[in-house]
Amino acid sequence: MKARRLECNLTQETTYLSARVDRRTLQALELGQGNPTYETLLRLSHVLDIPLADLVR
Repeated sequence: MKARRLECNLTQETTYLSARVDRRTLQALELGQGNPTYETLLRLSHVLDIPLADLVR
């Protein structure tokens, strides 16, 4: 997820605000931690312009 965010030239702040997720949630997910909801993943896939299936690989 972090690699994709950087490919899109997005900061963590821009990403979590655009996806309407908590900053700590995004940080945890980028570290491979946490248990995101489907809604969170869907929002992040939209912001990162990547199919949901590719995001969860």
